[in-house]
This record gives sequence, structure tokens and C-alpha cells, in this order.
Amino acid sequence: MIEIEFYAAGIRETEKIMNLGHEFEAVQGLRYKVDSNHDIVYIEMDEPVINLKELQNVFTRIGVEPRVVGQVPPELQPKSKTQPLKV
Repeated sequence: MIEIEFYAAGIRETEKIMNLGHEFEAVQGLRYKVDSNHDIVYIEMDEPVINLKELQNVFTRIGVEPRVVGQVPPELQPKSKTQPLKV
């Protein structure tokens, strides 16, 4: 299970919560919960169906600035286009 939390100031507005729901319903296998008292969005997935940059873009599209709370799971971190050579 992959879990990540975002602090998103202003997410408690009803319109933004609804827009977030519309954005996330298109992502198969993603579950989320909004703690509107603290502007926190909890996200979990069984496998990496979306990466960190795409998650951040969802928040930006609905008009909030996302900040990751804690560590970013390695499965969601951007992949390098190059691989180190083993010598």
C-alpha cells in the first residue's frame, strides 16, 4: 500500500473539495480522504497509478498549493531517464 499526505491550504472550501473529487474519480485505484479541519488530504493506492508530479498538478488545477507532509514514498518519486553504470 502506498500512502501520501498533502497539506493544501484552502481545500476546506466545498467547491474545491468537489473539484478534487472530480479529478480523483478518474484515477482508478486511488482512494482519498479530506480532513477539512486541518486542510490535509490523505491519499492511498495499492500500486502507483499516478506519480507525485501528477498529484501536485491535480491540486494546482483546483487552485490550491500542495505540500507533502512527511516522506514521499519511493514508488511516487520521479524516475530518472538515465541509469548509473555498474563498474
